[in-house]
Amino acid sequence: MFENTHFPKAKKFWQSGKFYDWSQPNIHAMTHALHYGTSVFEGIRAYNTDRGPAIFRLPEHIDRLFLSASVQQMNVPYSKEEIIDIIKKVIKENQLQTAYIRPLLFYSYGNLGLVPRVCPVELNVAAWEWGAYLGEKAETGVHVFILPQRRFHHSQLDMRAKLGGMYVQSAIAGMEARARGYDEGVFLNLEGRVAEGPGENIFIVKNGVLKTNDNSESILEGITRSSLLEIAAYLGFPTEIGPITKEEFFTADEAFFCGTAVEVTPIVKISDGSESDSASREYTLGAGSPGEITLKMRQTYKDVVSGKIPEFIKWLTFVNE
Repeated sequence: MFENTHFPKAKKFWQSGKFYDWSQPNIHAMTHALHYGTSVFEGIRAYNTDRGPAIFRLPEHIDRLFLSASVQQMNVPYSKEEIIDIIKKVIKENQLQTAYIRPLLFYSYGNLGLVPRVCPVELNVAAWEWGAYLGEKAETGVHVFILPQRRFHHSQLDMRAKLGGMYVQSAIAGMEARARGYDEGVFLNLEGRVAEGPGENIFIVKNGVLKTNDNSESILEGITRSSLLEIAAYLGFPTEIGPITKEEFFTADEAFFCGTAVEVTPIVKISDGSESDSASREYTLGAGSPGEITLKMRQTYKDVVSGKIPEFIKWLTFVNE
């Protein structure tokens, strides 16, 4: 039996054509993806609005799911429209008003060689109520640790794709940062510049300008990241896309993480552990509390996803309509 203790309000999940009770196991131990990480996925959120639950940028997420599947050389057994419909049905089946949604495509049971020659591709869709990814610190700001390990390089893997196997690096990084007493980790790329968190993009603010980096810096160019660039323009904040050095990070007036799970979370302290042979040095951003621009971006993002700003209604898929 599998309890839903860490998956609030999750009652059923959908897999390969039918709903299953949350506690019902249905994956064979020799499933290819379980052994080799041959899966692709998306993290998507739905928010409560005055028109019922609405899923944020659902078509864009499914487009990326298909891109990831192509990188993993998967033939997806469903169309984009079918997957969108399944996701809406999962929200309804679980009677959720707000939700974190996880569609997962994976090579299932067949053979166990590295190449999944006879392993069919299956689709699993689950949803549950999930609050702030980094807990209470999402409000007050987090203390991050720059990891000694470097991010996968864009010359090694297609960084546009969310590949299950890639996330073992993220899991290890997240555990290491927390074991050292920090809230989250930050990767540098092979060039020694700031890349991203284990599952988050990064913005810095200097002299009123918001800056983030791009795919050439070995990041996943997140959907939340692209949304925030448009929101910044709507608010009249100038933006810049380009490499971020460690020095720029340390001397920023403000900084924040962004992503589907983390949403917009302020960074207020940085400890640099990137040189493993020397002691880490701590830096405080601004006054050591969330900055004015970060807070404005955070609140506006909340208003956008809850359907309060007409200009961005186009980004919402209303489940009951």
